[in-house]
Amino acid sequence: MATARVPLTLHPDRLLPAGGAVRPIARRLYAAVRDLPIISPHGHVDARILRDDVPFTDPTALFIQPDHYVTRLLHAGGVPLDRLGVGEGPLPEDRAREAWRLFCANWAVFRGTPVQYWLASELADIFGVTHRPDTADPDELYDHVAAQLPEARNRPRALLERFGITFLATTDDPADSLDAHAAIAADQAVSTRVAPTFRPDRYLEVARPGWGDAVKHLGVVADVDTGHYDGYVAALEQRRRHFAAHGAVSADHSHADAGAAPLQWTDAERIYARALAGVVTAAEATAFRQHMILEMARMSCDDGLVMTLHPGVYRNHHPATLAAFGPDTGHDIPTTVEFTRALRPLLARFGTHPNLHLVLFTVDPTVYAREIGPLAGFYPSVYAGVPWWFLDNPAAIRHFHESVTEIAGFPRLSGFIDDTRAFCSIPARHDMARRLDAGYLAGLVAAHRLDEDEALDTLTRLVSVQPQKVFKL
Repeated sequence: MATARVPLTLHPDRLLPAGGAVRPIARRLYAAVRDLPIISPHGHVDARILRDDVPFTDPTALFIQPDHYVTRLLHAGGVPLDRLGVGEGPLPEDRAREAWRLFCANWAVFRGTPVQYWLASELADIFGVTHRPDTADPDELYDHVAAQLPEARNRPRALLERFGITFLATTDDPADSLDAHAAIAADQAVSTRVAPTFRPDRYLEVARPGWGDAVKHLGVVADVDTGHYDGYVAALEQRRRHFAAHGAVSADHSHADAGAAPLQWTDAERIYARALAGVVTAAEATAFRQHMILEMARMSCDDGLVMTLHPGVYRNHHPATLAAFGPDTGHDIPTTVEFTRALRPLLARFGTHPNLHLVLFTVDPTVYAREIGPLAGFYPSVYAGVPWWFLDNPAAIRHFHESVTEIAGFPRLSGFIDDTRAFCSIPARHDMARRLDAGYLAGLVAAHRLDEDEALDTLTRLVSVQPQKVFKL
């Protein structure tokens, strides 16, 4: 007997407060910002997708393979990553369908997570799916989505327009030519501003395998001799200018800790020489990287690039998965991190510099209230990055407002950051944030802490004004 279809429903009040006097206020607030343009100042969509504007190949390549939020939960539920095509390009149709069937059969693993919210929104709002993924007819659902991918309205550039994305930042290696960004900027048919982001992590970690070759290549690209420390710094400065010339607004940093501590020039030069010789110690490598984070702040004061800092993640936790599938495949795990002492040398030097915008993120919810909120509540250069990665869920976002906003105030927030490789999830993520922000502000109105016009102005600023201010758009 065939399994009956279960409707895929998107309740109009989803994520809004459950009832009482607060929900009608939240409805009004959300309705006022629901269709405002999306500003996405930090994400990981590949610019080549937008340059080439080639239709997405199949539903698996669009929804499953690039999204480690999806694949890690499926893997935890017992689905091997190789059956999902993780780390591979587009799959042959038989394998793509097999991965899709596994996705549908395991839809229950997403229950209660923001992943289910995003996926349901994508399927229903973009592709008109009307029933839940399940084992009843996964191939029919696959065909329903696949048939729409070649349509003009579902090509990557058209989706930018459909989603209302006016600004989209990518994440890019400092040695990247940025040819894709130049081509997009030169195409008058693209109204969205697509900007690169300078991500120098691999060049600051001098003990990592391949660092020497990477720095040598950086020197070639920058036309600077990186055989000595001064040339290395000059090469990074030159590439930052190249990024800024191609529209970049920020430099992004993620390391094991938030440390920023100066070295004497002679010590930095000595450690750099030891790193080139392959004899640097772990302690020297950490000291050098913390010194270079301070240098990155100095460069941001000089060139104006916003500095975003999100430490405290144990990258590639499972060696076998890293070896088989590569990085960014779902096994990065949060660790504890400290900001107050770690950033004092940086903030002592640059915390009141008018050119520095420093956006701090964490995957430790206690740090937001204990350290980031108070730092953002004093230093004019510091902004509290919104809940990110493992914290980009309804409970954590509500808690963030109840703690950080009470300490620092709404003007000290970054605005929403979607931080995704999954292109079609961008509008769903921003919609989730708008609903949750509307709900929190509605609660302040119902408690007579804000008038409704103040709440509406605050919500509009969070969506439209704050990200432009923080990221200097």
